[in-house]
Amino acid sequence: MQITDDKLITEAIKVASFAYAPYSQFSVGAALLTTDGRIFCGCNVENLSYGLTICAERSAVFAAVAAGCQNFQKIAIAADTDEPISPCGACRQVLAEFHPTLEIILANFTGKSEQFILSELLPRPSKGILGRP
Repeated sequence: MQITDDKLITEAIKVASFAYAPYSQFSVGAALLTTDGRIFCGCNVENLSYGLTICAERSAVFAAVAAGCQNFQKIAIAADTDEPISPCGACRQVLAEFHPTLEIILANFTGKSEQFILSELLPRPSKGILGRP
């Protein structure tokens, strides 16, 4: 079954409603599509110590890895903003660890979206011990 971009955006918007964002009031959702057709979702989870906060994108990646999946096809990221938001630098680097040319769909809750390739957003990612990306 082909997973459409609209389906990923819908899943990202849905999971954003579960975000724990009592400090910023800024809820974000992410839906990560694996190469075998599974979708892993994540939302931001804040902490009073902001450095301990986890973004939606990393939450989705960590859920996929915990389920034994490390092969990703694309990710949709959604927030209730006027313009689609872009992943932070930490999330870009985590995504690049697994797929430096991952398809990225940025969306807001009203249907506006943009698409990028991760390497456009993070042109020179750090390389890990495995030589990736």
